[in-house]
This record gives sequence, structure tokens and C-alpha cells, in this order.
Amino acid sequence: MKFNVPKSQYNLISIVRGVGYRPLGYTQGGELNCVRPLGADYPRFHLYIREGSESFMFNLHLDQKRPSYQGSTAHSGDYNSDIIKSEASRIRGIIGI
Repeated sequence: MKFNVPKSQYNLISIVRGVGYRPLGYTQGGELNCVRPLGADYPRFHLYIREGSESFMFNLHLDQKRPSYQGSTAHSGDYNSDIIKSEASRIRGIIGI
């Protein structure tokens, strides 16, 4: 699920940590890669954030399990279910939008 968050007086890392996510680093495409585990390692919410000129573009999904094969990115992702909508609402509520 994709949604935008207007830039505010906070920096991106502060926002990420404030909503309970752990930054993992930046992708080769320049997106901030973040996760919020729901237990041990999986399942976990996975968030990619790209910085635009006036907003941060959030791309959220749920990784149901670890990728099955080395070098594979397949992870049984969930991109638009009620749990994803609820998590997006939770994030917006904490940020105040």
C-alpha cells in the first residue's frame, strides 16, 4: 500500500523510529528500507520510503515469511489487506495526518 506523508519539522529517521520501525539502510534506488517485526523475525511489516520535494512516499507491505531461496526476494508479501490498511492508519495517526 502506498501513501504520502507531508514533510514536517522532523527528519525521516525520527519519523521512522517514532512509528516503531527499525531502519535497515538505503536501497540502491535511494529508498529507506525499514521493518517492524510482529514477533521474532517474521511476519514483519516492511516499509520503503522515498523522499520527494514536499512529501515522503511510503510503500508498505507485510512479509509473511523469509524468502524461500537464497538470492530470491519472494516472501509471500501482503500488499493491500485489512491489516495493511490498519497499519497505514496507525502510522498516519502517530504522525498526525
